[in-house]
Amino acid sequence: MLSSKVSTALNKQIQLEASSSQYYLAMASWAETQGLNGISAFLFGHADEERMHMLKLLKFVNERGGHGVVPALKQPPVTFKSVKSVFEEVLKHEMKVTEEINGLVEITLKEKDYTTHNFLQWYVSEQIEEEALARQIVDKLKLIGDDKGGLYFFDRDLETMAAAEVAAEKGPKGK
Repeated sequence: MLSSKVSTALNKQIQLEASSSQYYLAMASWAETQGLNGISAFLFGHADEERMHMLKLLKFVNERGGHGVVPALKQPPVTFKSVKSVFEEVLKHEMKVTEEINGLVEITLKEKDYTTHNFLQWYVSEQIEEEALARQIVDKLKLIGDDKGGLYFFDRDLETMAAAEVAAEKGPKGK
C-alpha cells in the first residue's frame, strides 16, 4: 500500500509526464508545419514515449492501492523560435524531469517504500538516456549553426532514427 505522501508525489509525476507528452506533441506539430518531417517524427515519437511513462506510473499507483489521477493539462506553446531552441527546451525539460524523479526516489527512501523505490529505478535509468540524447542533439545543432544544408541532413537523420525506433517497437517482421 502506498503512503499518502508517495501517492501524492507519484501523481505529481504523472502530471509532469503527461505535460511532457503534450509539450513534445506541440513541438512536433510546429516542426511538421515548418517542413521538418524528421524532427517532427522524432518529437511525435518522443511525445508517445512520455505518454507511456505517464501510463506506467498511473497503473503502478493503482496496482499499489492508490488512485492514479488523470491530470488536467495547460495548453503548451503553439510556436517556437527555432529548431535549436526546441531542442534546448527539450534538454532543459528533461533535466527538470530528472530532478523530479530524483526527488521522488528520495521520498520513497524516507518513507521506506522500497517497492516504489525499485520501480523508480527504471525512470532513473531512462532519464540518463533522455538527457544524453537531448545533449547530443543540442551539440549537433550547435555544430550546424545556421547552415540550411546541415539542418536538412540533421532532419533526415532524425527521420531515419524515428523510423528505426518504430520498426524496433513493432519487432520482427513488423508485428
